[in-house]
Amino acid sequence: MSARNQPELFPIKNSTSSRKDSVKAEPGAPRPETPAPPTTPPQTNGSTEADPATLPHGRLPGTGSPLRKLMDSNFLQYASYVICDRAVPHLDDGLKPVQRRILWALHEKDDGRFIKVANIVGHTMQYHPHGDASIGDALVNLENKRYLIEGQGNFGNLITGDRAAAPRYIECRLTELARKEMFHDALTPLIPSYDGRNKEPVVLPCKLPLVLMLGADGIAVGLSTRILPHNFSELLEAQIAILRKKPFTVLPDFPQGGLMDAREYNGGNGHVRVRARIRQKDKHPGILVITEVPYGTTTESLIASIEESARAGKVPVRAINDFTSAHAEIELTLSTGANPEQAIQALYAFTACEQSLSSRIIVIRGNQPAEMDVPSVLKANTERLVRLLDAKLKHRKDELTEEIHAKTLVQLFVENRLYKRIESCKTYPDVQKAVLDGLVPFRPQLRRDVTTGDVEMLLGVRIRRISLFDIRKNRKEIDGLLLELAQVEKNIGALVPYAIRYLQDLSKTYGPQYPRRTESCTFGEVEVRKLTARELAVNIDREKGYLGTAVEGKLLFECSSLDKLVAVWSDARYKVFPPPEKLFTDTTLLYAARYDRDRVMTVVYFWEPFTYLKRFSFGGAIQNKDYLCAPEGAKVIFFSDAEVPELYVRYKPAKNQKIHQQIFKPGDVPVKGVQSRGNMMTSKLVDKISAGPEKPRWWQS
Repeated sequence: MSARNQPELFPIKNSTSSRKDSVKAEPGAPRPETPAPPTTPPQTNGSTEADPATLPHGRLPGTGSPLRKLMDSNFLQYASYVICDRAVPHLDDGLKPVQRRILWALHEKDDGRFIKVANIVGHTMQYHPHGDASIGDALVNLENKRYLIEGQGNFGNLITGDRAAAPRYIECRLTELARKEMFHDALTPLIPSYDGRNKEPVVLPCKLPLVLMLGADGIAVGLSTRILPHNFSELLEAQIAILRKKPFTVLPDFPQGGLMDAREYNGGNGHVRVRARIRQKDKHPGILVITEVPYGTTTESLIASIEESARAGKVPVRAINDFTSAHAEIELTLSTGANPEQAIQALYAFTACEQSLSSRIIVIRGNQPAEMDVPSVLKANTERLVRLLDAKLKHRKDELTEEIHAKTLVQLFVENRLYKRIESCKTYPDVQKAVLDGLVPFRPQLRRDVTTGDVEMLLGVRIRRISLFDIRKNRKEIDGLLLELAQVEKNIGALVPYAIRYLQDLSKTYGPQYPRRTESCTFGEVEVRKLTARELAVNIDREKGYLGTAVEGKLLFECSSLDKLVAVWSDARYKVFPPPEKLFTDTTLLYAARYDRDRVMTVVYFWEPFTYLKRFSFGGAIQNKDYLCAPEGAKVIFFSDAEVPELYVRYKPAKNQKIHQQIFKPGDVPVKGVQSRGNMMTSKLVDKISAGPEKPRWWQS
């Protein structure tokens, strides 16, 4: 890691030299004496910390040692390097260092023809201090983003996740967009490469909002960035709106297409939901076809998630066929009787057909990481565009001025036969002086003073060119250059209108090549519980005392895997638990159903010597923990979750007992918590009890 790559991101103190000075002594120098240990132990006053004065050199343990300083310094350098020179893209050109070096290598090798990727990887290694594998992967990734690199051969497939062929088998070159908008040698600041043998750009003079066009993912020390890609034409339109001081909105656009809900995008610091595009196959209502996959997934990962959900019974799919080639095409055969619309909703709810993508824009700005949003990034890119256009126009103005000056000099040199002045000169200085003196009368026709370099240029004009010199053609060329110079000066004086026209031309030229692929829409919330309400069948075997989905017995109820169940036993115990495959409940189970914390229950229990009536709701409960809905030692004789208008009670015969049966109205009892005792119902022993409104057969009228 070279020092030139270290931005002043952290205040780093150089402790290496002091360490060397303290360890390495000069030859012949006296050896420093080791201080004698103290004769008495230091006073601690109950503390375990040592007195700094008693330690060697007065240093605290681990805080000022050379090793500690070295570790601190090296870690800060490493963190700074990873953040600024590896993981995070630069705001100005939107590139990470490896991407910038790849494009610079392509620019240096560019002749319009395809170049073997292995050659570009090798050339990039002159600038990149890491292995060829990282360079090759970054190049393939750039090619798959379509904007900057055009590939020939197998560069992998974003849809299926297939890898690219080896670098020796594939070729690439810069796209026309990259060739025209990414490079300008005169405006590119260069620094020495990591080994000092070559020059590489600090940033490229990119005139595109590339950081939002390409998107980026990067994990550095203590921070990470995720920038979602956006549409080319929409970004240019937003920049035009910025220059015109009008409002704008920009949303992500993904190369895989799909559907997107960006209500929570929050200017690039929120999240978006993306979905696969699913439709029913023509004339086959029982077959669904996935034609576009969500960003961040592949057909392979998508099929795996569908298979897993189908095995769990969450989606009604019985067969999957993958016909993907250049475009995604996954056919899903639904189970018999399945509703296609509900199946699509289940796919979004339980498989990778719907994804949530978070976005956090962190870029390198001014040699430091900065968190930004989409509007601020676009505004910064637009300001840089105006500055680059200004610099490019001024550079072109200087080129035109020099070209006009040179053509005017050649015309004066030939038209006035100044070359004849050098025939009598015997030395080279005399020749130069003769040419300079001959041009003095024509100084008003020139744009600047004549220099020695101009004289050297004139002396380099060949005799053949002098003999075939066409004054009219030369004057016509000068007139054309003057017209272009006037237009350049006009554009410099009106930079904002020129920048708007520049962006409009870009959009018109390249916009049709990069249409929006992701449809922006609003997703409704998928009611997962409703979709899975009949996902599981809970059976009960009362003879053996088992309850669950894998139990062979009587169907008790259907539920979702997302539901919780509650069971109540005759000893007043109750427990909340997820749907089990097979749970031993013994034969004293009274009640089992889906758990609803607010549902009103009616319970009658005997707690010697009285019988109580209570109405309550369970409220909150911890799963798989035993609770009591009646005092310990009580016995539940009636339990129901339905509304009970009347309770018919028959008592056991007793001596001198006058009332043998009775009707109670539970609705008159207030609803309380599960820990309440309830109302005392009777002191008699209950023989039979039944809920109304119909009278039971044993009721004596």
